[in-house]
Amino acid sequence: MQYNGLTDFLKNGTAALAKGPIAVIIAEDGVELDTTLRHHLNIGFKSVIALLPDVVEMPGDLEDKVHRVRLDVYREGAVVHAINRLIEGAAGQWMYYCFNAEYLFFPFCETRTIGDMLTFHTEERRDAMLCYVVDLYAGDLGQFPNAVSLETALLDKSGYYALARYDEVAGEDKDRQLDFFGGLRWRFEEHVPYDRRKIDRIALFRAKPGLKLRPDHTFNDEEYNTYACPWHHNLTAAICSFRTAKALKTNPGSTFEIQTFQWHNSVPFEWSSQQLLDLGLMEPGQWF
Repeated sequence: MQYNGLTDFLKNGTAALAKGPIAVIIAEDGVELDTTLRHHLNIGFKSVIALLPDVVEMPGDLEDKVHRVRLDVYREGAVVHAINRLIEGAAGQWMYYCFNAEYLFFPFCETRTIGDMLTFHTEERRDAMLCYVVDLYAGDLGQFPNAVSLETALLDKSGYYALARYDEVAGEDKDRQLDFFGGLRWRFEEHVPYDRRKIDRIALFRAKPGLKLRPDHTFNDEEYNTYACPWHHNLTAAICSFRTAKALKTNPGSTFEIQTFQWHNSVPFEWSSQQLLDLGLMEPGQWF
């Protein structure tokens, strides 16, 4: 299922937007695109849409399972524009977006589907879910120069913190909104632009007319940007991501400055939701 661009897809591929949850995978390169697509198919997304530039190939055996949409992802603002156009065509459906070499985990995802979780979340009158982007990185950068290794992936077990999100117009902190920091963007902040250091992303949300994603991974509906409802804690999820490590090791401005990502708080990633729950990197809320 291939489409020449978003206009072609929104004209001829609307069936993929008719039933959620819908996963949108943006490929910046071909690194672990195969495993990214398969992971999100396996956890229960009804439709998986891959936004791919011409230079990136998709695994042949997934062509009947994934909707490939041609997109120049390197053009400034292209990804945000694409997500917003897809939102317009998927009103009422739950959507999710991530990049290649990123993997969504949610509480108990080994035994429950993404649909199960979002059904519960919807019953709690929530239309969006806060996700933390948890950096993964290879332990041996000599063996894995792009810092990507599923078999030897490490993550930081601590070093995460949050700050109140300030509303400059109102002159006060925003209600139930925080900016989260940590991981490689915090430890190697001198190589990361100030406006790209946050690790929070509203990656799971229900599309509706007028909803717009902003470049900082928040939405124009402020309630979508909250971490919980007013009366109790809600579910959160984690996106386990090699994206930052890969960027730091492929960017000429930082690659020679970084010999290793390991430090005293590095631990092997177990590829399990329980580890992320134990480390406090996502919350089950009232879902047991």
